[in-house]
Formats: sequence, structure tokens, C-alpha cells
Amino acid sequence: MPTGPFPDRERVDAREKVTGTIRYAADLPFSNLLHAMIVPATVAKGRMTSLSTEAALRIKGVVRVLTPDDFPPPPPAATSVLGSDGGELAAPPPTLERQIAHRGQPVALVLAETLEAAIEGAESVRATFTLEDFSPLIESDGGIQEAVADLAVGDARQAMTRAVTTVEAEYESPPQHHNPIELISTTAVWDGGRLTIHEGTQHSRGIKDVVAQALQLDPQLIDVKSPSIGGAFGQKNGLQRQTALVAHAAMLIGRPVKLVMPRGQIFHVATFRPHSRHRIKLGADAAGKMIAVNYDAEHQQSRTGGFAPFYHTAPVQLYGISDYLGTAAHIRIDTQSPGSMRCPHPQAGCFAFESAVDELAIGLDRDPVAFRLAHDTRIDIVTGRPLSSRFLHECIREGASRFGWARRDPRPASTTLSDGTQIGWGMACGSYPVLSSPTIATLRIGADGSTRFAVGGHEMGQGIRTAIASILLEGLAIDPEQLEILIGDTTVAPQHTTAGSWGTTSVAPVTAKVVARMRAAMSELLDGRQIEGNLHRQLATIRRPSLTIEVSHVPPGRDGTALDALRRTGDIISGPVYPEFSTYAYVAHFVEVHVEPRTRRVRVPRTVSIVDCGRVISPRTAISQVQGAVVWAFGGALREATEVDGRYGGWLNNDFADYVVPVNADIGEIEVGFIDQPDPLLNSVGAKGVAEIAMAGASPAIANAIFHATGKRLRRMPIRTEDLL
Repeated sequence: MPTGPFPDRERVDAREKVTGTIRYAADLPFSNLLHAMIVPATVAKGRMTSLSTEAALRIKGVVRVLTPDDFPPPPPAATSVLGSDGGELAAPPPTLERQIAHRGQPVALVLAETLEAAIEGAESVRATFTLEDFSPLIESDGGIQEAVADLAVGDARQAMTRAVTTVEAEYESPPQHHNPIELISTTAVWDGGRLTIHEGTQHSRGIKDVVAQALQLDPQLIDVKSPSIGGAFGQKNGLQRQTALVAHAAMLIGRPVKLVMPRGQIFHVATFRPHSRHRIKLGADAAGKMIAVNYDAEHQQSRTGGFAPFYHTAPVQLYGISDYLGTAAHIRIDTQSPGSMRCPHPQAGCFAFESAVDELAIGLDRDPVAFRLAHDTRIDIVTGRPLSSRFLHECIREGASRFGWARRDPRPASTTLSDGTQIGWGMACGSYPVLSSPTIATLRIGADGSTRFAVGGHEMGQGIRTAIASILLEGLAIDPEQLEILIGDTTVAPQHTTAGSWGTTSVAPVTAKVVARMRAAMSELLDGRQIEGNLHRQLATIRRPSLTIEVSHVPPGRDGTALDALRRTGDIISGPVYPEFSTYAYVAHFVEVHVEPRTRRVRVPRTVSIVDCGRVISPRTAISQVQGAVVWAFGGALREATEVDGRYGGWLNNDFADYVVPVNADIGEIEVGFIDQPDPLLNSVGAKGVAEIAMAGASPAIANAIFHATGKRLRRMPIRTEDLL
């Protein structure tokens, strides 16, 4: 396949989105539908001793109230799901329980003819609980520290003794919640001995398996469909507790059941970004070169959760520091389990590490750009394998040029406007592991003008359909208006979790392979005949109704057994370490901040972000991904934190009124650039993925710019006006 730039095509779903005709899981109409609503626990920890449903059952339209008595005990080993870093997460118990692990845990499910009746019924259910002591905060008594394996490269302790200059500090990232516009919803239909589940999910195959296990069904009797998702960002790559509840309800009642969970309940049931603390010591030698890192990280965790504190993945790959000691731990408290949230570990990890790197550069009286450019590597220092591609320095140089970094006065608090507004420029970098999944794809081209492509993957708005279409249309003469791309559906192709930026790296090479195979098949079919027109016309001319081919692709180092595993479980993720190489994506962000003189409000009028994500398959959606990630990093640095009431547990600001996010008026110019160099080893297309890497490093760039503007070093997110007063 050619390696030049792909054309800038419009989104294939753009018209559907702007006209509102696109269908999400909760939009599908079903006759005889029942509406469901969860009844949440009102205590942070304890045991439910009674549950009164009589008042709810008297409400007109309420059909039934399901309680723990209506559900089998949870299976002994719940199915796990892969997080967006490739680590395993434990699925929540797919049942109702009397033992309460956290506030908001479901204790009953109300079924009604209308949504209004379901809500009123849920509000009428009364439960009583015996209370137990609980630990709602990372600093609460009763939290249990549980260390995980160290990441040790070289001998950081010994190397630190040779350091002439050191920086040692603690950084903090708050708990934060995803807020995709599409609420979590599940619609289950039990018909003719088959169960069909419609849910906006990044893991349709995982739903199939965990529901089968929970309800003791043959997985072959379950179909899961997730054609489009209205935002996910990791919240929907896990298995939602409600899915098996709704499916069980549909089977018990014999009618379709739909549950759209209110946002306030989602805060208490779905995964979230955990509160984390980071202690970093960096050492530099007499020449000003970083030679040692001691980095300890810990984050909040539920009593049973498995989301690992992998905060060292990104920092260890940035500057080739050969002596690195990374330690980490869970702090187990009484909350629901955290999980992946966009750029899950590098968002917090790069905030800490890149802030520390900036502090060390300033301490050495070095320019932050020049300081970073003085450190490079062409190998993965953890494994010793070569890096397949690394264009971080190109990102830094291109970003500095576009931003005008050479005009920066290095003195903190040196630049002000006439009204006293302080101006600061900051920069930071990030890396993200490049992962990929085996895939199986089927392409059917019809003489009637239709094209049907089926493959594993999920469309969360990131543009995976557009990337697929870009490759198909670049390589095949087909009608773009009749191109149908089927993903997120267990009935059309084996599905894998779509997360961690491995969506494009997984579907792009199999799509390129299907293009090549179809071209060869058509050439063989025509047998030297020259026929004008596109492939549809050619098939019609030789009176062939259609041509169908199936191809598969496995990541480097995998064989056909990976395809068998894909069919069995849906998840067999490779990377970032492959047999012959390692591969990561990189980014450099440059930020200008304005700090108002009286209110001390921080504005971000200008950002330049340059990304090394391999070959850019869909320029339009890639730019959108970077802009969205940068906006979210603004929120992480300056706005977002989920607050806990330590007296009662639970999340206080569990709605859009109180959970503060950036709005349009907060966002200035975001200039995006790509190195757009194909990765030569990862796959035939050279793509590495862009969604996650785009957020890494943007938050510390803001913090570093605030230091440059004010001279005040702030090490805890979010940075708010009171921190600068």
C-alpha cells in the first residue's frame, strides 16, 4: 500500500450526526417495552436488612420490583475485561446483593410501563441497612495500602548518589468522572430462546461472555449490538453492572426491558479516574543530564478492584534515563472500582513527571525545550529492544517553531499586559504505549452498487468508520454513498474491546489487506478483460451478483492461535513490547496562559500540539481527537474534580451543574500538527493511534506555563483561582 498522506475526507457519519438521524442503543423502538430504574443504596457500607416494595407496586404502571431474591448468587470468578492500557479489570458482580460495598450500589430494579412510573416506583422503594465503618477517602483511616510490582531499570538508588542537582516533590491528581453525553443504557430482548442486548459499549464481546456466565446461558444464544456510541472515553470499555440485571429482567418477564441510567447514578456505579499521589525525585549530573529517577505512585482503589497503578509506562519512555525505579500501590477504600478514563495513567503520570522535569530544567537554568532535546533514546530502556519509530524530538522542534518559543523571556513573572494580566508559556511531552488486536474482516461488493464491510471495533465518535472508509475508498473503486461499515456487532464479526488507541492500529492493517485481496480477486475474476467503470459496474457487466472475501490480520509475533483466541474471548491485545521491537506514540504540547490580575482566573488562549502517531489515516477525525483531548486536559488541569463527603461517602457533585468542565468560552486556538511518518514495523499501514496520546502532557504544559506567568509552582490538579490568590 502507498505510504503517502491520506486525503482529508469528511466523516462518513457527519450528516447522520448533525441531522439527528443516527441511532444509539437507547433509541431503538420495541413494542411492549418495559422501562427499568435502579434503586441505589443510601449508605456507604453495610448490609441491607429489609426492602419494602409495597408502595412501589401500588403505583400505576409498575409491573414488578426485582430484589436480590430474584437473582442467582454471583459466579465465583467474574469475567474480566481489558482496560485501555491492556491491563485486566474485574467485572462488577452481575447481580443485586444485600452486602453494600459503596454508596449508590444497586439494591433493587423497578420495571414499569413508562419511564415516569419506573422513576416514581424506584423513589417509593424503602430499604433499611445496618451500617459499618467505612473509609471514603484516600487519606481515611482504614485504607489499606497494597503494593504492586516495581518497575526497576538499572540502579536508580546508586545513580542518585552521583547526582549533582536533584528535584524532589509530590504531585496530586484528583478523582474525576467521565461524562459522555450518551448515558449508559441497556435494552435487552428475549425472543425465541435468544437474548439480544443493545448497549453503547466498547466491549460487545465481553458483554456476551459475562452475561452468559451470570445467567448460566450458552454464549451462542446471546447477541450484542453496539452500532454507535455517544462518547465513551473508557467508561464503556468495562462491563456495566446493569447489563446482566436488565437481561435477567427481560428473561423473567418475557418482554423487552430498557434502562437508561441517570447521570447521578452513573457517578456512583460506573468506573472513574482515581485520586492519585505521585512522589518524584529526579537527579542530574554535573553536565545537566538526567541520570536517575525515583518515582512512587499510589491511587485509590475499591476493596476488590483490579485497575492497576501503571503510572510509569509513559515517563520511563520519554528521555532514555537508564536508571529508573518506579514503585506503586493501591490504597483500598470503600468506593466503587476505578478504571480507564481517557489517557488513564499518562494523564496523571505525565502531569507529575513533566512538572518535575520542568522544575529540574529551571533549577539548572536550562531552557525547558533545550533540556528535553538534550535527552533522547532509540531503544526501550525497559526491555532493551529497539523502538520501531520515535519522533518526539521532531514534535518538540516543530511545536517550538510554530509556537514561537524562541521569543520566550525565561524569567518567571516577567511578561504582563497593560492591565496587569500575567502571561506564561509552558511546554511538556507525553508518550503512550501502542497496542493492537488480531482482527477478522469480511468485504462484500455487489453489482447493485452496495459495499458491506464487517470487522471488529466500536464507533465512539472517534471516527473509526471514517478511517476504515478512507482506506477502502483509497484502494477500491466503489460507490461511497452505498458503503456500509458494520462494527460493534457480535453477529457480523468477532469483536474486541476498542480502547487504548488500538482501534485504528487493529482495523487499518486488516482493511488494507482486504483491499489488496479484493483487487487480486477482481483481477482473477476478470481474467484480463478490460471493463470500464467501478467495481460494481464490472461485476454487473460479467453478470456476477457479488464478490465476497474474508481476511484476517495478527499483530507482529502472533500466529493463527491469536485468531482462535479472538473468536473465543474477544480480547488478546499485543504491545507495546513486540518480539523484535517496542513502539510508543509521542506528543509535545506548547501552551500560553493568561492569569488575570484581580480574579486570578487562568485563561488558555493558545495551544500548539504536535503528535507522532505514525501514519494519519483520517486527518479530519485525527485533528478532532487531538483538539478534544487538549480541551479535556484543560479541564483536568483547571476545572475537574469529583468531591466526596467524608461523613457519608458518595460523590457530591454528580451532575453537570456542579461537576465543572471547560465550555466553549474557555477554549482558545488549538493548533494541531502531525509528524505523519509511518511506523515501519508495527503494521502495513504504519498507523500507531492518536486518541490517548493526544491528552498526555497537556495538563503539565498548563501548570508549567502558570509557573512561568506567576513564579508559583503548583503541584496539585485542578489548579483553581484560590491557588493563585
